[in-house]
Amino acid sequence: MSTPAPQPVPKRGIVKQVLSGDSVVIRGPPRKGAPPLEKTIYFSNVLAPKLARRATANAADTKDEPWAWEAREFLRKKVIGESVLFTSVSSNGREYGVLYLGKDIQTGENITESLVSEGLATVRKDGRGPEVARLTELEEAAKAAGKGKHGGNPSEHVRDIKWTIENPMSFVDKMGHKPIKAVIEHVRDGSTVHAFLLPDFYRITLMISGIRAPNIPRPDENKQPDAAGSLAEEAKYFVECLLLNRDVEIVLESANNNNLVGSILHEKGNIAVALLQQGFARCVDWSIAHMKSGADKLRAAEKEAKEKRLRIWKDWTPTNTSPGKEYSGTVVEIINGDAMMVKIAGQSVPKKIFLASIRPPREQRSADEKPEEKAPLPPGQRKPRPLYEVPYMFEAREFLRKKLIGKKVNIVEDYVQPAYQNFGEKVCCTVTIGGVNVAEALVSKGLATVLRYRQDDDQRSSHYDTLLVAETKAVKSGHGLHSKKEPPVHRVVDVSGDLAKAKQFLPFLQRAGRIDAIAEFVTSRSRLRLYVPKDSRLITLLLAGISYNKTKQGQSPYNDGEPFTDEEATNFTREKCMQREVQISVESMDRVGNYIGWLWVENTNLSVALVEEGYAKVHSSAEYSDHNRALKSAEESAKARRIGVWKNYKEEDEQEVKEKKEDDRNTDRQVNQIRVVVTETTPELHFYAQAVDQGPKLEGLMAKIRQEFTANPPLPGAYQPKKGDVCAAKFVDDEWYRAKVEKVEKGGNVSVLYMDYGNRETLSATRCAQLPSAFTPDKAYATEYQLFGVTLPPDADYSEEARSTFRSDVLDRTLLLNVEVNGSIPLATLEDPTSKMDIGKALIEDGLLLAEKRKERRLAKLLTDYKNAQSEAAKNHLKIWEYGDITEDDAKEFGM
Repeated sequence: MSTPAPQPVPKRGIVKQVLSGDSVVIRGPPRKGAPPLEKTIYFSNVLAPKLARRATANAADTKDEPWAWEAREFLRKKVIGESVLFTSVSSNGREYGVLYLGKDIQTGENITESLVSEGLATVRKDGRGPEVARLTELEEAAKAAGKGKHGGNPSEHVRDIKWTIENPMSFVDKMGHKPIKAVIEHVRDGSTVHAFLLPDFYRITLMISGIRAPNIPRPDENKQPDAAGSLAEEAKYFVECLLLNRDVEIVLESANNNNLVGSILHEKGNIAVALLQQGFARCVDWSIAHMKSGADKLRAAEKEAKEKRLRIWKDWTPTNTSPGKEYSGTVVEIINGDAMMVKIAGQSVPKKIFLASIRPPREQRSADEKPEEKAPLPPGQRKPRPLYEVPYMFEAREFLRKKLIGKKVNIVEDYVQPAYQNFGEKVCCTVTIGGVNVAEALVSKGLATVLRYRQDDDQRSSHYDTLLVAETKAVKSGHGLHSKKEPPVHRVVDVSGDLAKAKQFLPFLQRAGRIDAIAEFVTSRSRLRLYVPKDSRLITLLLAGISYNKTKQGQSPYNDGEPFTDEEATNFTREKCMQREVQISVESMDRVGNYIGWLWVENTNLSVALVEEGYAKVHSSAEYSDHNRALKSAEESAKARRIGVWKNYKEEDEQEVKEKKEDDRNTDRQVNQIRVVVTETTPELHFYAQAVDQGPKLEGLMAKIRQEFTANPPLPGAYQPKKGDVCAAKFVDDEWYRAKVEKVEKGGNVSVLYMDYGNRETLSATRCAQLPSAFTPDKAYATEYQLFGVTLPPDADYSEEARSTFRSDVLDRTLLLNVEVNGSIPLATLEDPTSKMDIGKALIEDGLLLAEKRKERRLAKLLTDYKNAQSEAAKNHLKIWEYGDITEDDAKEFGM
């Protein structure tokens, strides 16, 4: 009689993984310094349906046997992560045994019997013994009940597995960043897993968003496991304990080659946070940028592990020791697209700060070119202007300028970048206004890119992850620098200091009235460099109507000095105007190409503001301007308050200064008469005149224009006139002339000025044509003047008679013209070359015009002659004086 075989001793372990419906991986107790031992157990006496396998280099993929997934899932949900008892014996290199779920074998659930009872496993027919008999009995009962594989349609219980995804990024977009139920099938390393997405059974490789754990080293027989390898195995074990074969939710956020990138949410939260808290992983910038939310939690978890010096951070040393000061200030200047000057309360000098962790649009240089190695410019070549020429730099500057200039912002210093080569120290900050991160807004518009750092470099923006997210959105939307379109081009013409260009542009500015501009730079209190967007021109403007001295502090205000430095006065203008949107009105130009005119910022006349604050005095040239009254009032206010140049003001000192200046002034009238032909007059007693010596040139120009248009007649309607254009217009005589478009009206009509003759006309746009470029360089041959020293009478009938008489006296006649007062429209006298009769004086003598009240000392004799002529006309009761002295109407009883 044979001795019965000894019964296997039951062991206890935890189910790490369920491989199929009839096999599991069981791990033992933890070991110091290494993951626990594992054992694969195949269930004795039963067979479960086989799961599908992915294709390999040597074999094609296979499909599930019917009910294979249900069997695996039944077993997985019952035993995964549970402590079980098991018995096993070795046979043919495998461990076969039985699992019991419970405290002991006698009372615990026999997992094999449960599988057979549910119809999810088949009993082997070659087995013997009471165990097999018991299983056979359970199988028959399952068949009778039609359970599991013993009932239903088998084809309905076979998965349709998608082993590959053709377009991973499109798949991510399709999933819409929403949680997807999934089962983790395999853990490759601490930050990479394989999973099935349910219910469609997409088999994916997933890289966990925002983190990277150490890689599992490749097997090498000649290499002993090092610390990094041990840490990688420990990280993998940590993830397996939490995720392997567990039900999770996956949020897909991006794709990397054929791998998907996303977050894994398990019952205790985001696995990435857990890995970071334990020091098993570090944050990575490229994938954290794709996270819709939770990036701040990852950074906080990593920071916690760093401070505790856990695992990969055991030798960590902080690289950013900046205290992270926080304060507020007012932005006074934008420098390119990433820096600004900020005025802080209590500090006299503005502080320069940089936006942390971003790179603005910049000039492209070759790899071996250094900024300091730039060769000097060849003669005649203009200096480059990166602000307008580097793609999107102007847009970046404008974005910041419009949002920040003059506004109060909150500043947090993130780090200080030390000086390097020719670059000074940079204070890099996060700037917010109204709760909006300025750098994030700039990046989201595609007007800056985010800097990339080494993983161990902590010198970065405190909102670095939001910057990465903003950049990802900008790239996806194709904004700004990320656009596939051609970048905007700014062809800026700089007329500052270029006398020829400035002269050519002057008439356009004078006739345009108030125009919008941007104050790019403040050179002094009254000199500004402006950008005119409408014409894409850079100009220099000198403020009209004011004067001042540039001297050192402490000198007498009534000698040569001022009681403040020139820098103080310049700062006044700089704070009001620097990079602000302003309006200007140009009146004239100086001898080097700088324009002279008026400037308004926020509807405040800057000349008036300077005078009111005592930084300037009223210049004599302002007397005939529309702003003279405001300037005088501002000056009186400054005198009364004894501020600025009027700090030590005394009326008797001012009178002495005035008398001295009056004595020094040139009292001789300058007579430089030129022969002109008057071609047009206006109701305001303005007239247009052509210089006689320019007549042959004009005739030659007109002959060429007519020859050109006869040979190449323009197609009516092909040219669309715009305000300010210089074009060709067909006059009523059916000849073509040069014309300036002054207004484009609705209905297809345009108002033009025939620039070589001074007459105006409203005509159909079809009678306008493009003027060939060969005929545009010549300046206008007709110049506008105003008749000096006269004004029209208040009576409408007499005014009309005066205009008619003036027109008949001068039109189409050759006369002698003398400019008496320069200005945007020069004031001039006209004289008959034969009789030497002064036209203006003659009209006054005839009682048709009034003598204008003026105070120029050098013109005193001429003005006296006009006044005497007026007195003679009044004495003889001529025309306007027919019923007496009309100037008596200025008395107070008439309400004046």
